[in-house]
Amino acid sequence: MNIQVVASTVIKDPRPLPLSEAQDIDFLAEYGGRACYQSWHRPNPATRENDAYLDHILEEGHLSVMEHGSVTFYVTGISRSLTHELIRHRHLSYSQLSQRFVNEDSAEVVVPPILSGDQEAIEWLDAHMDASKALYAKLADRLISKGATRKEAREAARAVLPNMTETRIVVTGNIRAWREVISKRNAPGADAEIQEFASQILSHLKELAPHSVQDLS
Repeated sequence: MNIQVVASTVIKDPRPLPLSEAQDIDFLAEYGGRACYQSWHRPNPATRENDAYLDHILEEGHLSVMEHGSVTFYVTGISRSLTHELIRHRHLSYSQLSQRFVNEDSAEVVVPPILSGDQEAIEWLDAHMDASKALYAKLADRLISKGATRKEAREAARAVLPNMTETRIVVTGNIRAWREVISKRNAPGADAEIQEFASQILSHLKELAPHSVQDLS
């Protein structure tokens, strides 16, 4: 699994709130909160610093201010099983690899984490994937020989590909949405692969918006 940060919110004009040392996304959350009360001069010493201000926001549960900043990731090396679960998070935006247009002859196997290191089981998965790809190619060739377009052929042939087929996806979410993903998926009861995904997302957010996720682990 590889998670690449493609884009994140950048502050352009912070006026009338004086800039601080905070990361842009954290600063924007504070900006939103202070706009509600016009407290641009940071009058309360207890919440003058960005980390303290957002800590108070988190304690009070006023998370709407965390909807202003967003991060976009490009995720590869994940299974269709993972993305089937991820799309249940309605507040994220997705652009996923199309199996109708992309030839899956060379699709990789994404091994479930619990089977990592079990060489015999991995060989079984590889054999199953090889058989699935062979049938995929056979069906596609058959349909093309009967006059179907490549898109139509792949659209039908993809029916035989398993959930462990690797996929790739661009995912954008605001910080409140990412917090929801992490709270639900970076937990022992979640699917093992999506736990790894959520853990890596949190690691990136700890760098991009540390004060906005200071309570998450």
